[in-house]
Amino acid sequence: MKVHYQKQLRFALVLIFWLLVWQGIAMIINKEILVPTPIVVLERLGVLISENYFWLAIGTSLLRVALGLIIGTIVGIIIAFLTYKFKTASALLKPVMHFAKATPVASFIILAIIWINVGNVPILTSALIVLPTIWANVEKGLYSIDKSYLELAKAFKMSRPKILRKIVIPSVKPYFLAAMNVAVGMAWKAGIAAEVIAPYKESIGAALYNSKIYLETTDLFAWTLLVVLLSILVEKFILFLIKREGRFHA
Repeated sequence: MKVHYQKQLRFALVLIFWLLVWQGIAMIINKEILVPTPIVVLERLGVLISENYFWLAIGTSLLRVALGLIIGTIVGIIIAFLTYKFKTASALLKPVMHFAKATPVASFIILAIIWINVGNVPILTSALIVLPTIWANVEKGLYSIDKSYLELAKAFKMSRPKILRKIVIPSVKPYFLAAMNVAVGMAWKAGIAAEVIAPYKESIGAALYNSKIYLETTDLFAWTLLVVLLSILVEKFILFLIKREGRFHA
């Protein structure tokens, strides 16, 4: 308990330090159009919260990023099992995964704009960004399975579902959680970036784009702060759900 409070205190002190740094920079520059103060940004965020557009934008962006994350995760797990189990699949799919991992986010977004409807660009972008990370970690988890356990399970004639539940999933779980810890943030940032490059109706990306166009720096800071906070909250919420629901428990 004491360690927990110490961590909270340390976090609060670090947060206060950087807020003071932000305040100092804003006071030195003394031009709100370049760097608004933290208080001004928080006040503007409070105003935005009272507007219907704010909640509609959050809902739209969260939905599209979540869909992309789910699609990328499912496809990544499937490809990991294929590349682990079949040599042909490994030879064919691994180069594609490595290529996808090395491709810049902007390239994915531009290709998505060409291929599909603008409204679905954040979904596809988030999915493509997440997919290689999920694949790499799940495959690594599969290779980490102790073969002696599998041989013992076969000797005792355990069913495949039971082997999956008792041996495979517990072995892969740490790798999957590590992947999700990274993938959620990646999906969120990629999805918002896609909305900025391909702004579509009510969304956080469209709000950021409009802030840039009309030089509303305070709005830009407020929406950016919101993106960071939502990214942290969504990541913690998803990891909490995975652990709480026990999807990977025996």
